[in-house]
Amino acid sequence: MRRANAVALRAMAMGRHPFGALLVGPDDETVLAEQGNIDTVNHAESTLARTAADNWPGEYLARCTLVTTFEPCAMCTGTIYWANIGRIVYGASEQALLALTGDHEENPTLSLPCREVIARGQKAIEVVGPIQTMEAEMVEPHRHFWSER
Repeated sequence: MRRANAVALRAMAMGRHPFGALLVGPDDETVLAEQGNIDTVNHAESTLARTAADNWPGEYLARCTLVTTFEPCAMCTGTIYWANIGRIVYGASEQALLALTGDHEENPTLSLPCREVIARGQKAIEVVGPIQTMEAEMVEPHRHFWSER
């Protein structure tokens, strides 16, 4: 989770929204790829999921975990679903993000939890989060980011 947050901080240093994601292999240790947010359409999670689908077979990805700083939005969750990534772990909830961004035009959050998106599908994807012990740390880069944009 901290490595995903470091990726988010790098994205922020490049003027992008501070979100970060990792793809972790079936051994739950090996980081296969990492991705920061690019823009409002190319989120860290969806970009990482597309890259994963281009590089590994679905059977392999079904045993992998996508670790992300915040709960994936509906778009990202759908991309994770179609990439066949078997597990999502996130640090802070979409609700926590909404509390930080409000109605900011660069991040109009969708009130659609990733668990609800997954529940509408036909794949057994495990979702873990928010991680209460990590939430404050994941939220910190966002505290002033949105008000200063």
